[in-house]
Amino acid sequence: MDAVIKNFPRAEDSKNPDIKRPTQAEAEAAVRTLLLWTGDNPDREGLKDTPRRVAKAYRELFAGYAQDPAEELGRTFEEVAGYDDMVLVKDIPFHSHCEHHMVPIIGKAHVAYLPDGRVLGLSKIARVVDIFAHRLQTQEAMTAQIAGVIQDVLNPRGVAVMIEAEHMCMAMRGIRKQGSTTLTSTFTGSFKDSPEEQVRFVTMVRDGNRG
Repeated sequence: MDAVIKNFPRAEDSKNPDIKRPTQAEAEAAVRTLLLWTGDNPDREGLKDTPRRVAKAYRELFAGYAQDPAEELGRTFEEVAGYDDMVLVKDIPFHSHCEHHMVPIIGKAHVAYLPDGRVLGLSKIARVVDIFAHRLQTQEAMTAQIAGVIQDVLNPRGVAVMIEAEHMCMAMRGIRKQGSTTLTSTFTGSFKDSPEEQVRFVTMVRDGNRG
């Protein structure tokens, strides 16, 4: 497998023992500070409960740090009647947050693999996308992380991942270009070695999206 993919962080890297998680009260105090920094009054009626709500929302939005995608992929199935062609799960919706500005990334993922005697439950692929999405991310890293963990755990003949997403850090700030999307892809194994397999993957993703 490509060494670049192996260098991206795995679930165990997110549980850094050197990082001390603040208390709920400390998190709420930090939100209150940000409200003051914006120029608003955190004591006014509409904002009194905002620090608590934001802390609760962050616990949900970044729940992926407490989850291990490799464990999610742990159960596989070998009774596949000899099936060894591409398995593609496409149009998996997700929302994540940019690690640079902590604003949303909204998009969809397409994930395929070539089985080598074992297959995954289809919902497991969507679940892995969800786990990585619920962390601070760059789209490039998330693309490689999804491919890497499936390759590591399932050991298929190859994995292909494509992500299409709109970044609110481009739409809401800076250049402010609403509607522009970013496309990333990565391939391992037979997908990486065979341009024909890459074309087949992209064609299967695109053909089903024509209407």
